[in-house]
Amino acid sequence: MTESSREEEHNQDEITAPLISRDEEGQTSSSPPEEEENSPVKQVALTVPTGDDPSLPVLTFRMWVLGTLSCVLLSFLNQFFWYRTEPLSITAISAQIAVVPLGQLMASNITTRVFFKGTRWEFTLNPGPFNVKEHVLITIFANSGAGTVYAIHIVTVVKVFYKQHITFFVSLLVILTTQVLGFGWAGIFRRYLVEPAAMWWPANLVQVSLFRALHEKEERPKGGVTRTQFFLIAFMCSFAYYVFPGYLFTMLTSLSWICWIFPSSVLAQQIGSGLYGLGLGAVGLDWSTISSYLGSPLASPWFATANVAAGFVFVMYVLTPICYWLDIYKAKTFPIFSDELFTEDGQEYDITAIIDSNFHLNITAYEEEGPLYISTFFAMTYGVGFAALTATIVHVALFHGREIWEQSKSSFKEKRMDIHTRLMQRYNPVPEWWFVAILLTNIALTIFTCEYYNEQLQLPWWGVLLACAIAILFTLPIGIITAITNQTPGLNIITEYIIGYIYPGYPVANMCFKVYGYISMTQAITFLQDFKLGHYMKIPPRTMFMAQVVGTLIAALVYLCTAWWLMETIPGICTDTTSVWTCPMDTVFYDASVLWGLIGPRRIFGDLGTYAAVNWFFLAGAIAPVLVWLAAKAFPQQEWIRLINMPVLIGATGSMPPATAVNYTSWIILGFLSGFVVYRYRPDWWRRHNYVLSGALDAGLAFMGVLLYFTVGLEEISVDWWGNDLDGCPLAECPTAVGVIVAGCPVYT
Repeated sequence: MTESSREEEHNQDEITAPLISRDEEGQTSSSPPEEEENSPVKQVALTVPTGDDPSLPVLTFRMWVLGTLSCVLLSFLNQFFWYRTEPLSITAISAQIAVVPLGQLMASNITTRVFFKGTRWEFTLNPGPFNVKEHVLITIFANSGAGTVYAIHIVTVVKVFYKQHITFFVSLLVILTTQVLGFGWAGIFRRYLVEPAAMWWPANLVQVSLFRALHEKEERPKGGVTRTQFFLIAFMCSFAYYVFPGYLFTMLTSLSWICWIFPSSVLAQQIGSGLYGLGLGAVGLDWSTISSYLGSPLASPWFATANVAAGFVFVMYVLTPICYWLDIYKAKTFPIFSDELFTEDGQEYDITAIIDSNFHLNITAYEEEGPLYISTFFAMTYGVGFAALTATIVHVALFHGREIWEQSKSSFKEKRMDIHTRLMQRYNPVPEWWFVAILLTNIALTIFTCEYYNEQLQLPWWGVLLACAIAILFTLPIGIITAITNQTPGLNIITEYIIGYIYPGYPVANMCFKVYGYISMTQAITFLQDFKLGHYMKIPPRTMFMAQVVGTLIAALVYLCTAWWLMETIPGICTDTTSVWTCPMDTVFYDASVLWGLIGPRRIFGDLGTYAAVNWFFLAGAIAPVLVWLAAKAFPQQEWIRLINMPVLIGATGSMPPATAVNYTSWIILGFLSGFVVYRYRPDWWRRHNYVLSGALDAGLAFMGVLLYFTVGLEEISVDWWGNDLDGCPLAECPTAVGVIVAGCPVYT
């Protein structure tokens, strides 16, 4: 949402729903041209330029150099931070800002000589000033490096947690096939998720705003600073500050002050711990804590932040305490917040004892060990995931079903276009057969990989096809949610559930199925979002397609090489809980592979399991959007009702675990200050500096984090004092059931 839209609507108490209004939807292609000179979505109209200069060079030497460099650097940094306790996600905004002076430097110093002049091979290394279109393509490369390579989880879990064999080549095949699979889905759904003006992709407006700020000439305001100067100041401050939470004073990651007041109270520490409890009052003064799991709060629309806040408060401060203190599913036998796997008496479950020599479930050993238990919070988050899935389908059907139907009917007919779609018609589109060819080739390669290396991957050929069917089914509804709210509900739970029932006892097969069913959808969403960015900035579609494909291939290789290097060189990675390399996301992925793959959902959430009642969340999730829809129909003048997005609200805690309470409390506080307070009461400052600040904080933290690792981290130089006691709530993980004995915890009698 842009600053200008807030200035126009400052007399309204609520944010306008980010959809085309009813009167605008009623316009037809016969409207006068001046009414179609901009997008009917106000946020887009006030942010995205409506002009185009097709003469600007795009595929330049500096685009290739800076684009490849950005992709490699972001891929390395994101995977490097991925295994850390607070995994930092470095967005493409950092590279988007950093490449401007480099591009200008290359434009002013590289020779302008034309090689092979007069021939069909004529080219130059320097076609003129560094322009916005090559800058956009560099950012597309950077986006490839900024996105997570989900299949790395499989490699990490097999090598580190299960300690089984998987080769580098097989790992590379799995990663490449999962990353590329989504391109086919993206091609199928372009007409629904890129061309319609209502699909406005809020995250892209952040980058569009920065492109305009960085390429429009700006004079230094009297008594102020330019955007570039502000970025440099914020970058240096972020860089210098991170030495404290990153090394000297790590407790800044989670300041759980309630634990300091009650150092011997289990109840107080359960309530106050930001890392191991409910996090009431806990706050993190560390940008990596704030942006680790939910992204930058400075880039989130306020209505989406409010939905996330409401969902978090309900799950964390209503549902979890009720379930715990009513001792549902023996909740008091386990920690109140944990992603660990337990025996019935609260001890850590020995997973290796129930795996046979063929890496399958040993039923006899499992019956001897007894049923597996998880914390009630962990069980509730799975229930919330079930609810978010059905809520997504019902929400899209109710609120966007008519739009999808109309778009389907008009997809082969002449239809009304906004200014951006009309301007893009001058460029050759990407042919459908390109997407189909990539899709079919990739599916064939995936089936070959899974069949030929079945001993390592376990997934049969029909599992690949079923995973593809699930991905294509959910790409459209989840794409619509993302395009409107900037929040993406995940498919991981439903993929685990399905393959776990059909093919139990095979943990690697379960992980592969989840990755092929889940990541191909998310890759499609990423690809479509980049296409929309190119749509806004008038980049030739075929050039966009090429940059995305090349960037994805480079990123996949760099991610795997970085992960392999870290796993081979860091002793105790993911298993040593006293180090910063605790791999929280991979731990949850491992737990899920045990629950859904090795043991299977029937023995956990089915008729043979403890948590069968959790399946009722499927029904609750389907009902929730219906209630909002009925309320919107009953009170059509109350536009704020339409801003209640149940898939986002219900799925707010989808990142927990491994995300913790302090990640959410800090993110929500800063999101409120930026998206509501500053946006409303200091609109000029917000417009000039908000997104620039987000990029500067990312960049400063990233560079200091790497510097700390290569200086004091490799030499294992540490500072031992109470300020480096993370969280300071040692009793938060203690059970409160009578007679349960856990080391370091009081025993209740």
